Amino acid sequence: MLPPDDFDPTPGEPITLAPGLRRVLAPNPSPMTYRGTNTYLLGETDLAVIDPGPAIPDHLEAILAAVGTDQRISHILVTHSHVDHSPLARPLAERTGAPIHAFGGPEAGRSAVMKKLADKGLAGGGEGIDTAFSPDIVLADGDMIEGRGWELEVIHTPGHLGNHIALAWGSHCFTADHVMGWASSLVSPPDGDLTDFMAACRRLRARNWEIFHPGHGAPIEDPAGRLDWLIAHREAREAQIRAALAQEPGTAADLARRIYTDTPASLLPAAGRNVFAHLVDLHGRKLVSASPELAVEAVFHHAE
Repeated sequence: MLPPDDFDPTPGEPITLAPGLRRVLAPNPSPMTYRGTNTYLLGETDLAVIDPGPAIPDHLEAILAAVGTDQRISHILVTHSHVDHSPLARPLAERTGAPIHAFGGPEAGRSAVMKKLADKGLAGGGEGIDTAFSPDIVLADGDMIEGRGWELEVIHTPGHLGNHIALAWGSHCFTADHVMGWASSLVSPPDGDLTDFMAACRRLRARNWEIFHPGHGAPIEDPAGRLDWLIAHREAREAQIRAALAQEPGTAADLARRIYTDTPASLLPAAGRNVFAHLVDLHGRKLVSASPELAVEAVFHHAE
């Protein structure tokens, strides 16, 4: 996590970020959401609402109040179905008549290995899933969404969640929870997949961006630098895990205790989920083995 910044807007107040783009902060601050969820309003007349946010009535009214007399909400776009991003989509659709666009329901985009782990009973940790979420229009990678005066490109960016998308608006990109400036993204199996996360980071890195608009926190004015940091951060953690396994086999929980030596005991379970995400990725690349089989309680060995 980066040092504290001065990002502290007033919830519910629209803030202009660029011509045709405003942000309304939801009043749901927490250790997982920072100051709250960023809801974006894109357009001058026909507006796209990106990530309506959590089921907070006051936030719904704030979004509606931001719509001018000569404007209407024509599109509702949801980047992923965590409870801090998607639940307000349906109430907003009912109030405006605008359809909800998303990659799919809560399990859309889940990788084969994560499906297998989920089928065996592994449940997600960390941010809650909006299990009732269902879009009106299902998006696919590469789709173009158009409104009067704006156009968005859908980029499937699984990793934080299988149905996670980023939305490219010219040289700007709405990166939701995949790339944020105040913290690294949570990747917790079976909802999160580190192999997919790293691939999506590298895919975004291959393009030239001017600015990222994240799901939480301030705009990222050095997208390439932030992506380089995220990739290096995960690669450094991977190196720690491999070095620990070279010394002695262990479970994800064992490795978390050995690696996160300065972490309070109450946070070690979350650290264990992070280690397990890395172990699943390493297992898929045949750099570790799991006994008796790939599972959160398995004993992992460094592959020779």
